[in-house]
Amino acid sequence: MSENKAIKGGEFVIRETPYTAVFIPEEFDEEAKMIRQTCLDFLDTEVLNKLDRIDAQEEGLMPSLMDKAGELGMLGVSIPEEYGGFGKNFNTSMLVADAVGGGFSFAVALSAHTGIGTLPILYYGNDTQKAKYVPKLATGEWKASYCLTEPNAGSDANSGRTSAKLNAEGTHYLINGQKMWITNGGFADIFIVFAKIDDDKNLTAFIVEKDFGGITMNPEEHKLGIKGSSTRQIFFNDCAVPVENMLSDRENGFKIAVNILNIGRIKLGAATIGSARMVINHAVQYANERVQFNLPISKFGAIRYKLAEMATRLFAVESASYRAGQNIDDAYDALIAGGMDEAKAKLKSVEQFAIECAIIKVWCSEMLDYVVDEGVQIYGGMGYSADAPMERAYRDSRINRIFEGTNEVNRLLVVDMLLKRAMKGELDLMGPAQAVAGELLAIPDFGEEDDAPFAAEKKIVANLKKAGLLIAGAAVQKLMMSLSKEEEILMNIADIIGYVYITESVLLRAEKLLHIGSDKADYAKDMAKIYLYGAIDKISAAGKEALYSFGEGDELNMMLVGLRRFTKAQPFNVKDARQRIAKKLIDENKYCF
Repeated sequence: MSENKAIKGGEFVIRETPYTAVFIPEEFDEEAKMIRQTCLDFLDTEVLNKLDRIDAQEEGLMPSLMDKAGELGMLGVSIPEEYGGFGKNFNTSMLVADAVGGGFSFAVALSAHTGIGTLPILYYGNDTQKAKYVPKLATGEWKASYCLTEPNAGSDANSGRTSAKLNAEGTHYLINGQKMWITNGGFADIFIVFAKIDDDKNLTAFIVEKDFGGITMNPEEHKLGIKGSSTRQIFFNDCAVPVENMLSDRENGFKIAVNILNIGRIKLGAATIGSARMVINHAVQYANERVQFNLPISKFGAIRYKLAEMATRLFAVESASYRAGQNIDDAYDALIAGGMDEAKAKLKSVEQFAIECAIIKVWCSEMLDYVVDEGVQIYGGMGYSADAPMERAYRDSRINRIFEGTNEVNRLLVVDMLLKRAMKGELDLMGPAQAVAGELLAIPDFGEEDDAPFAAEKKIVANLKKAGLLIAGAAVQKLMMSLSKEEEILMNIADIIGYVYITESVLLRAEKLLHIGSDKADYAKDMAKIYLYGAIDKISAAGKEALYSFGEGDELNMMLVGLRRFTKAQPFNVKDARQRIAKKLIDENKYCF
C-alpha cells in the first residue's frame, strides 16, 4: 500500500489516486471474513428473532445481548490485546460495524459502547485509567455511554452548561448539570461526561461511574425509531468524581469530543452499509415473490430500476468507506514507524482523514434513507405494515442524518476543514484553483483518445474536480471572509466535493476488480458508470446554484461556460446498465456485489 501512505486527508481534491493505492472490501483476509461472519451469525441467532422484544425494551434484554456479544469478542475487536481485545486494525473494526449494522437498535447500543463510550478512555486515558476500565469495557462487564449533548447545546457542544467544581478537600470534582439523548444511559455503568470547570472556556472530560452517586435520570425517551436503544436524560446532582478520573487535561474535552466524533462518523457510515444490504436483500426477495398481472414484480422495469439504483448507491459508498478506512490504517502505520505513541497515532490518523469521515457519514446516511424509502415502495401497501420488515428499517434509518453531527453541519465541516488546511499550507488548493481559472481562457486540449480501461471515466472525474476548484476558488475570491456565513454556497461546494470522492472511489474499486480478474468486474463497471453519470448531473446543478448565488455579468457567464466544459461527458445508456445489475440481483435473490 506504499502509494496510499503518501496521500493526505482531503488531497483527493487535487490529486489522482491509482487503483493500486486503494483497498477494496474484496481484499479482506480470511480472519477478517471470519470475524464478520461471527457478527452476522450473532445477529441471526440472538438479535433478529427478538426485535419486537428489543423495541419494547424488555427489562435486561439489551444488556444481556451486550454480554453475549462481549463473550464472542465483538466489543473488543479494535482494543489492544493487553487490555483484553483482539488488537485488529481500523478497517477490520469498520467491517464489524458493517456486519452489525443490520441489527437495528442493537447496532446502536453496540456502536455507542465500543465507540464513543470506550474510545475516549482508550485514546485519552492514562495508564491507570486504561488498566482499570478498558478490559471490563472490552468484555462487556461494564457498559459505557457518552454524555455530551445538553438541551441548549446541540451542534454547539462547547456551549454546554454542565459544571464541575473542585471540593474543599481537593479530592473530588462535583458535577452538576443535565445531559440528554444519552444512548445506553439506562443501563450504562460508565459515563464519559463533559463539563466546564469554574469559568473555563472549554469543556473538560471525566470518567464517571454510576456508583459514584448523585446521578438520576428521566424515563426512556419515546422515539420515532431505534426504539429498542436506551435513550435517557441524565441529571448530575453534586456527583462526586475523584480528581484522578479527569480524562486527559483540563479544557481538553472539546478536542476529545471532536476527535471521537470523527471516528463515530465513519463507523456510522459502515453501519448504514450493513443495514442497507439487509434492506436490499428483503426488497429483492419480495420482488421475486410478489406476483401482479401474472408476473413477479421483479420483471417490471420500474422495480428493476429501483433495485439497481439501491445496489449502485450502496456499492459506491461501500467503496469509499473502506478506501478511507485503509487510508487511516496506512497513516497510523506511518506515525508508529515515526515513533509516535499508539494512542496518539490512532487519533492523529483519523484526524488526518476527518474530511473523508464527514463525507462518508453524510453520503452513507443519505444512501440508506434512499434505500429504505425505495424498499417501502417495492413492498407497496405491505411496506407500510408494521408486520413487514421495511417499517422498522424506515423509521430506524432517519436518525443517522442527525447522529454524529447533522448532515448540514458535516457538509459545512467538509469545506471548512479543506479551506483551513489550505490556509495552513497543508494542502495546495490555491495553485490548482488558479490553474483551472487560467484554463478557462485557453483553447481546450482535446489530446489523443486513451483507450485504457476507465481512462475516459477518470478524465471526467478529473474535470469534476476542476469544477469544484473553479467554484470554490471563485467563491473564496469573491466573498472572502463573508464566505463562512454563506452556508447555502458552502453546502453546494460540499456536495461537489462529496460526489467527487464517492465517484472516484467506486471507479477505483471497479478498476481494481477488473485488474484482479474478479467475476463481478463487469457489474462493478456498470455501477461505477451509473454513479458517475448521476454525479455529473448533481455536480452541475450544485455548481450552477452556487454560481448564481454570487456571480454576475461576464464573469458569471465565463464560469458557467467552464462548469459546462467540466461536467461534459459522452452519452451512456444507464437503463441497460441498470437492467444488467437488476438481473444479477434478481437471479441471485440477494445483494451479491
